[in-house]
Amino acid sequence: MLLNLRHQLCLVVFFFFCIANPSLSQITAGKEYTTLSTPQPTAPGKQIEVLEFFWYGCPHCYHLQPALAEWLKTKRTDIVFHHQPAAFQDSWVQLAQTYYAIESIKATDKLHLPLFEAIHKSKTLNPQELVRDPKSLFDWVATKGLDRKKFVDAYSSFSVLSHAKRTIDFTSRYDITGTPTLVIDGRYLTSPSMLPPNPNGASDDYKPFFKVVDQVINMAKKNHGLK
Repeated sequence: MLLNLRHQLCLVVFFFFCIANPSLSQITAGKEYTTLSTPQPTAPGKQIEVLEFFWYGCPHCYHLQPALAEWLKTKRTDIVFHHQPAAFQDSWVQLAQTYYAIESIKATDKLHLPLFEAIHKSKTLNPQELVRDPKSLFDWVATKGLDRKKFVDAYSSFSVLSHAKRTIDFTSRYDITGTPTLVIDGRYLTSPSMLPPNPNGASDDYKPFFKVVDQVINMAKKNHGLK
Protein backbone atom coordinates (compact mmCIF):
# COMPACT_ATOMS: atom_id res chain seq x y z
CA MET A 1 0.00 0.00 0.00
CA LEU A 2 2.83 2.39 0.95
CA LEU A 3 4.74 1.46 -2.21
CA ASN A 4 1.69 2.16 -4.33
CA LEU A 5 1.23 5.57 -2.66
CA ARG A 6 4.86 6.46 -3.37
CA HIS A 7 4.40 5.41 -6.97
CA GLN A 8 1.37 7.67 -7.34
CA LEU A 9 3.25 10.56 -5.72
CA CYS A 10 6.12 10.12 -8.17
CA LEU A 11 3.67 10.23 -11.08
CA VAL A 12 2.14 13.46 -9.77
CA VAL A 13 5.58 15.08 -9.36
CA PHE A 14 6.59 13.96 -12.85
CA PHE A 15 3.34 15.33 -14.29
CA PHE A 16 3.92 18.80 -12.85
CA PHE A 17 7.59 18.69 -13.83
CA CYS A 18 6.57 18.10 -17.44
CA ILE A 19 4.15 21.01 -17.33
CA ALA A 20 6.91 23.30 -16.09
CA ASN A 21 9.30 22.03 -18.78
CA PRO A 22 7.90 22.30 -22.32
CA SER A 23 10.85 20.33 -23.72
CA LEU A 24 9.48 17.24 -21.98
CA SER A 25 5.94 17.76 -23.21
CA GLN A 26 4.50 16.82 -26.56
CA ILE A 27 3.81 19.90 -28.66
CA THR A 28 0.39 20.05 -30.25
CA ALA A 29 -0.73 21.40 -33.62
CA GLY A 30 -3.04 24.36 -33.11
CA LYS A 31 -1.50 25.10 -29.73
CA GLU A 32 2.28 25.62 -29.77
CA TYR A 33 2.42 25.65 -33.58
CA THR A 34 0.16 25.62 -36.62
CA THR A 35 0.49 24.20 -40.13
CA LEU A 36 0.33 26.51 -43.12
CA SER A 37 -2.76 26.03 -45.26
CA THR A 38 -0.51 25.96 -48.32
CA PRO A 39 3.09 24.82 -47.68
CA GLN A 40 5.65 27.13 -49.26
CA PRO A 41 8.70 25.98 -51.25
CA THR A 42 12.10 25.80 -49.59
CA ALA A 43 15.58 25.39 -51.01
CA PRO A 44 16.39 21.78 -51.92
CA GLY A 45 18.85 19.88 -49.77
CA LYS A 46 19.17 18.45 -46.30
CA GLN A 47 18.90 21.70 -44.40
CA ILE A 48 15.74 22.85 -42.61
CA GLU A 49 14.79 26.44 -43.38
CA VAL A 50 13.74 28.80 -40.58
CA LEU A 51 12.28 32.20 -41.50
CA GLU A 52 11.79 34.95 -38.93
CA PHE A 53 8.95 37.25 -39.97
CA PHE A 54 9.53 40.55 -38.20
CA TRP A 55 8.88 44.28 -38.42
CA TYR A 56 11.37 46.81 -37.12
CA GLY A 57 8.54 48.81 -35.56
CA CYS A 58 7.30 45.81 -33.53
CA PRO A 59 8.32 45.95 -29.83
CA HIS A 60 7.81 42.19 -29.46
CA CYS A 61 10.26 41.58 -32.32
CA TYR A 62 12.73 43.88 -30.58
CA HIS A 63 12.46 41.99 -27.28
CA LEU A 64 12.95 38.65 -29.06
CA GLN A 65 16.24 39.65 -30.72
CA PRO A 66 18.70 38.90 -27.86
CA ALA A 67 17.26 35.41 -27.32
CA LEU A 68 17.17 34.80 -31.07
CA ALA A 69 20.81 35.85 -31.37
CA GLU A 70 21.76 33.38 -28.61
CA TRP A 71 19.79 30.60 -30.31
CA LEU A 72 21.52 31.32 -33.61
CA LYS A 73 24.92 30.95 -31.94
CA THR A 74 24.10 27.36 -31.03
CA LYS A 75 21.89 26.31 -33.95
CA ARG A 76 22.85 23.15 -35.76
CA THR A 77 24.60 23.27 -39.14
CA ASP A 78 21.62 21.55 -40.77
CA ILE A 79 19.46 24.64 -40.15
CA VAL A 80 19.46 27.61 -42.53
CA PHE A 81 18.06 30.82 -41.06
CA HIS A 82 16.81 33.99 -42.76
CA HIS A 83 15.31 37.25 -41.50
CA GLN A 84 12.13 38.06 -43.41
CA PRO A 85 10.44 41.46 -43.09
CA ALA A 86 6.68 41.31 -42.75
CA ALA A 87 4.05 43.84 -43.83
CA PHE A 88 0.31 43.85 -43.22
CA GLN A 89 -0.30 47.33 -44.62
CA ASP A 90 1.38 49.91 -46.83
CA SER A 91 2.86 51.82 -43.88
CA TRP A 92 4.93 48.74 -42.97
CA VAL A 93 6.55 48.47 -46.39
CA GLN A 94 9.06 51.28 -45.78
CA LEU A 95 10.81 49.31 -43.03
CA ALA A 96 10.74 46.20 -45.20
CA GLN A 97 12.46 48.28 -47.88
CA THR A 98 14.97 49.36 -45.24
CA TYR A 99 15.84 45.75 -44.41
CA TYR A 100 16.30 44.81 -48.06
CA ALA A 101 18.60 47.82 -48.51
CA ILE A 102 20.62 46.75 -45.46
CA GLU A 103 20.84 43.22 -46.83
CA SER A 104 21.77 44.53 -50.28
CA ILE A 105 24.89 46.30 -48.99
CA LYS A 106 25.73 43.29 -46.79
CA ALA A 107 25.39 45.28 -43.57
CA THR A 108 22.92 43.06 -41.71
CA ASP A 109 25.41 42.21 -38.96
CA LYS A 110 26.23 45.89 -38.49
CA LEU A 111 22.78 47.50 -38.75
CA HIS A 112 20.03 44.98 -38.02
CA LEU A 113 20.05 45.00 -34.20
CA PRO A 114 21.14 48.65 -33.91
CA LEU A 115 18.14 49.67 -36.02
CA PHE A 116 15.80 47.94 -33.57
CA GLU A 117 17.50 49.82 -30.74
CA ALA A 118 17.32 53.14 -32.59
CA ILE A 119 13.55 52.73 -32.86
CA HIS A 120 12.69 51.18 -29.49
CA LYS A 121 15.50 52.12 -27.09
CA SER A 122 17.02 55.46 -28.01
CA LYS A 123 13.94 56.56 -30.05
CA THR A 124 16.35 58.05 -32.59
CA LEU A 125 14.12 56.88 -35.45
CA ASN A 126 10.33 56.99 -35.71
CA PRO A 127 8.63 54.50 -38.09
CA GLN A 128 5.74 56.88 -38.82
CA GLU A 129 8.10 59.71 -39.73
CA LEU A 130 10.24 57.42 -41.90
CA VAL A 131 7.22 56.64 -44.07
CA ARG A 132 6.89 60.35 -44.85
CA ASP A 133 10.62 61.04 -45.20
CA PRO A 134 13.46 58.49 -44.81
CA LYS A 135 16.17 61.19 -44.61
CA SER A 136 16.71 60.60 -40.87
CA LEU A 137 17.32 56.92 -41.65
CA PHE A 138 19.99 57.82 -44.21
CA ASP A 139 21.64 60.16 -41.72
CA TRP A 140 21.54 57.45 -39.03
CA VAL A 141 23.20 54.92 -41.34
CA ALA A 142 26.03 57.39 -41.91
CA THR A 143 26.59 57.64 -38.13
CA LYS A 144 27.29 53.90 -38.16
CA GLY A 145 30.32 54.40 -40.37
CA LEU A 146 28.67 53.33 -43.63
CA ASP A 147 28.58 55.17 -46.94
CA ARG A 148 25.37 57.23 -46.94
CA LYS A 149 25.15 57.44 -50.75
CA LYS A 150 25.75 53.72 -51.15
CA PHE A 151 22.85 53.01 -48.80
CA VAL A 152 20.55 55.57 -50.48
CA ASP A 153 21.33 54.05 -53.88
CA ALA A 154 20.55 50.56 -52.57
CA TYR A 155 17.38 51.78 -50.87
CA SER A 156 16.15 53.27 -54.17
CA SER A 157 17.32 50.41 -56.39
CA PHE A 158 14.95 48.41 -58.57
CA SER A 159 15.82 45.17 -56.78
CA VAL A 160 15.10 46.52 -53.30
CA LEU A 161 11.90 48.27 -54.39
CA SER A 162 10.70 45.08 -56.09
CA HIS A 163 11.26 43.01 -52.95
CA ALA A 164 9.57 45.63 -50.78
CA LYS A 165 6.48 45.83 -53.00
CA ARG A 166 5.98 42.07 -52.70
CA THR A 167 6.22 42.04 -48.91
CA ILE A 168 2.48 42.29 -48.17
CA ASP A 169 1.68 39.44 -50.57
CA PHE A 170 4.58 37.37 -49.24
CA THR A 171 3.39 37.85 -45.65
CA SER A 172 -0.11 36.75 -46.63
CA ARG A 173 1.09 33.63 -48.44
CA TYR A 174 2.78 32.44 -45.24
CA ASP A 175 -0.41 32.88 -43.15
CA ILE A 176 1.36 35.42 -40.93
CA THR A 177 -1.09 37.11 -38.55
CA GLY A 178 1.38 38.81 -36.21
CA THR A 179 5.06 39.39 -35.52
CA PRO A 180 7.41 37.94 -34.52
CA THR A 181 6.61 34.61 -36.16
CA LEU A 182 8.94 31.80 -37.19
CA VAL A 183 8.13 29.60 -40.18
CA ILE A 184 9.92 26.25 -40.22
CA ASP A 185 10.40 24.13 -43.32
CA GLY A 186 7.90 26.23 -45.25
CA ARG A 187 4.99 24.59 -43.47
CA TYR A 188 5.09 25.02 -39.68
CA LEU A 189 4.42 28.32 -37.96
CA THR A 190 5.12 29.23 -34.34
CA SER A 191 5.32 32.41 -32.28
CA PRO A 192 6.08 33.39 -28.68
CA SER A 193 2.46 34.58 -28.45
CA MET A 194 1.30 30.96 -28.85
CA LEU A 195 2.89 29.96 -25.55
CA PRO A 196 1.36 30.70 -22.13
CA PRO A 197 2.78 33.68 -20.20
CA ASN A 198 5.91 33.03 -18.17
CA PRO A 199 4.78 31.92 -14.66
CA ASN A 200 7.61 33.95 -13.12
CA GLY A 201 6.38 37.09 -14.84
CA ALA A 202 9.56 37.48 -16.91
CA SER A 203 8.46 38.77 -20.31
CA ASP A 204 11.95 38.37 -21.77
CA ASP A 205 12.41 34.64 -21.05
CA TYR A 206 12.12 32.97 -24.45
CA LYS A 207 13.70 29.64 -23.50
CA PRO A 208 10.37 27.74 -23.64
CA PHE A 209 9.69 29.22 -27.06
CA PHE A 210 13.00 28.10 -28.53
CA LYS A 211 12.48 24.64 -27.03
CA VAL A 212 9.28 24.52 -29.08
CA VAL A 213 11.20 25.76 -32.13
CA ASP A 214 13.73 22.95 -31.72
CA GLN A 215 10.96 20.38 -31.40
CA VAL A 216 9.25 21.62 -34.55
CA ILE A 217 12.60 21.47 -36.39
CA ASN A 218 13.07 17.88 -35.23
CA MET A 219 9.56 17.07 -36.45
CA ALA A 220 10.36 18.59 -39.84
CA LYS A 221 13.59 16.62 -40.07
CA LYS A 222 11.76 13.41 -39.23
CA ASN A 223 9.24 14.12 -41.98
CA HIS A 224 12.14 14.40 -44.44
CA GLY A 225 13.73 11.22 -43.15
CA LEU A 226 16.67 13.16 -41.74
CA LYS A 227 18.45 12.57 -38.43
